[in-house]
Amino acid sequence: MADPAHLEVLRRGVDAWNAWRTESPSVIPDLNGADLHRADLSRADLREAWLRGAHLEGADLYRAELCEAHLDGAYLSRANLHQADLSGAHLSGADLSEADLSRAHLSRAYLSRANLHQANLSEAHLSRAHLDGAYLSRANLCEANLSRADLNGADLSRAHLRGVNLCEAILVRANLTDADLADADLTGCLIYGVSAWGLKFSDKTKQRNLIITTLREPEITVDDIEVAQFIYLMLNNQKIRDVIDTITSKAVLILGRFTDERKAVLDALRDELRKRNYLPILFDFDKPAERDITETVSLLARMARFVVADITDAKSIPQELGIIVPDLPSVPVQPLLLEGSDEYGMFEHFKRYPWVLKTYRYESQEQLIGNLADRVIRPAEAKVLELRGPTVPT
Repeated sequence: MADPAHLEVLRRGVDAWNAWRTESPSVIPDLNGADLHRADLSRADLREAWLRGAHLEGADLYRAELCEAHLDGAYLSRANLHQADLSGAHLSGADLSEADLSRAHLSRAYLSRANLHQANLSEAHLSRAHLDGAYLSRANLCEANLSRADLNGADLSRAHLRGVNLCEAILVRANLTDADLADADLTGCLIYGVSAWGLKFSDKTKQRNLIITTLREPEITVDDIEVAQFIYLMLNNQKIRDVIDTITSKAVLILGRFTDERKAVLDALRDELRKRNYLPILFDFDKPAERDITETVSLLARMARFVVADITDAKSIPQELGIIVPDLPSVPVQPLLLEGSDEYGMFEHFKRYPWVLKTYRYESQEQLIGNLADRVIRPAEAKVLELRGPTVPT
C-alpha cells in the first residue's frame, strides 16, 4: 500500500509535491495502489516513483516526469499522458486503454502485456520499448518512433501505423491484421511468424531487408511482408513445396462457354484430365466474381502447365485469351473447336503466337475424349518441353 505521508504531500498539489521531491532527492515515493483517478498531476515529478497497481484512470499527467517509475499493473485508462516522460518506466500489465500518450517519451519503457487498446500514441517516442504481448489493437501510432522496439507477440490488429518508424523492430509472432502501414518504415524488422493479412500500404512504405527466420537460423531476408510467411513455409515445409510442384507441373486451365451443352464437354474434359494425373482447373467466366476478372484469369494461367480453350460458341473466350496469350509465352494454349463451327473473328490474331497450337477440331464429345492423348495432351506437352524444358508430370 501507498505511504500515507507521501500521499498527503501529493494531495497538497503538484507545486508542493515537486518542492518536496527537490528537498528530499533520496526519498523514493511510494504510491503503490493509490487511488489517484482524475487527479491533476500535470508536470508532476514522479521519477522513479512506485505506482504499481495505482488507480490513475482519467488522471491528468500532461508533461509529467515518470521516467524509471514503476507502474506495473497500474490503471491509466483515459489518462492524459501527452508529452509525459515515461522513459524506462515500468508499465507491464498496465491498463492504458484510450489513454493519451501522444508525443510521450517511452523509450526503453517496459510495457509488456500492457493494454493500449485505442490509445493515442501518435508521435510517441518508443524506441527500444518493451511491448512484447502488448494489446495495441486500434491504437494510434501514427508517426511514432518504434525503432528497435520489442513487439514480440503484440496485437497490432487494425492499428493506425501511418508513417511509423519500425526500423529493426522485433515483430516476431505479432498480429498486424488489417493494420494501416502507409508511409511506414519496416526496414530490417524481424517478422518470423507475423500475421500480415489485409495490410494497407502506400508507395512510400519501406519494406527492405525483412528477416523471416529466427535468431537460431541462417538469416534470410525479403522485401515484402505479405509474402514472407509463404516464402518461409516454402523453404521449410516439404508439403508446401510438394503442393507448389504439383500445381506448376500438373495444373491445366480449362476455358470455354458455360451453357448446358458446352459445359458437358468441359466437364468430360476435366474428368479425363484428372484420370491422367493432371490437376484440372475449370474457370466459369460467366458467373459474377468479386475479384477483378483480369487478375483471376492471369493468376490461374500463370499457375497452369498449359491451357485448353474450347472456342466453340465463343462469348468470353476472346477476353480470356486476350489476357493470357500476349503476356504468357511460357504457357501453351491448345484451342478446341466443334466441327461445323467457325472460329470467332478475332481468333486469327492469336495464331501468330508460337505458343498457341493448331486448333483441334472434334466431331463429338466422345471423339474429343478418345483422341485427348494424341490430339490435345501430346501437342501441349511437346510445346511445354520446347518452351520450358523437361518437367513431365508423374
